[in-house]
Amino acid sequence: MRVQVDEVRACEVRKAGQVATIEITPFRETVETGVAADIHWSLGAMLDDLRWDDSVRVIVITGKRDGEFLIAPPIDHYGSEAQKRRMRGIKASWSTSQGVIRTHQALALIEKPVVGRLNGDALGFGQSVLLGCDLIVAREDARISDLHLSMGQVRRSEDEVVVGPPYGLVPGDGALVWVPQSMPPQKAKEYLMLSRCLTAREMAEMGIVNYAVPAPELNGKTDEIVAELLARPAAALAMTKRLLNRHLVEQMNLSLDLAYAYEKINFFELSRARWQDKFVLGDED
Repeated sequence: MRVQVDEVRACEVRKAGQVATIEITPFRETVETGVAADIHWSLGAMLDDLRWDDSVRVIVITGKRDGEFLIAPPIDHYGSEAQKRRMRGIKASWSTSQGVIRTHQALALIEKPVVGRLNGDALGFGQSVLLGCDLIVAREDARISDLHLSMGQVRRSEDEVVVGPPYGLVPGDGALVWVPQSMPPQKAKEYLMLSRCLTAREMAEMGIVNYAVPAPELNGKTDEIVAELLARPAAALAMTKRLLNRHLVEQMNLSLDLAYAYEKINFFELSRARWQDKFVLGDED
């Protein structure tokens, strides 16, 4: 099944020498066109293409707009009829589920270093993508959160607008692959189950983000890391990444598609309950 991407691109790539930079278009610029769901598919497809492009040695992923790496839509979006129809639709479900799998498989398997340049908040799928990067350079005030179980309690930093779903879901877009590898069990459970919102500075102190710097220093630090990677032999970097990620790939095969399936079950239950999160174990209504 081939999924068509609308004219407004969910992400774009630009190349400079041996570096390819993927810029993610903000949801707020695409959601009205219906492209928002396709960021999952488009990003995976773009990474697949770059994997086989021998002219590219390092990939940088960042947001197209400063202040936003990738942020989920405002909470009101999730109550819209368009969103409810999309959650029930086979095409949208295929695009999202297979896109999520394709994106995270590409991040783990691509034999080139991927640098996450966090130029703003990563709330929702953006957080999962960020944690899938090999190295992370971030502006220190950027907010990072999973959102699936946020219950309307996470706000984007730009204007304090609440983002993400008002109901609770299994984190099905990749966080259950990367978070357990990045945090001790109790911290991972608190972060996901209570949908904690952390700054990049806090994540750097936890050893998850490599560098958290003031916004004016972001470009310089990113360029420094990219230059250091380019100074290493490509084949040695490729094999080192492959060995480092071997256990991650095994974990991904165990949990990635299952997590999305569980999330989809949540949507079926919510639809049955008229999109009110009132499910209690033992209920038969």
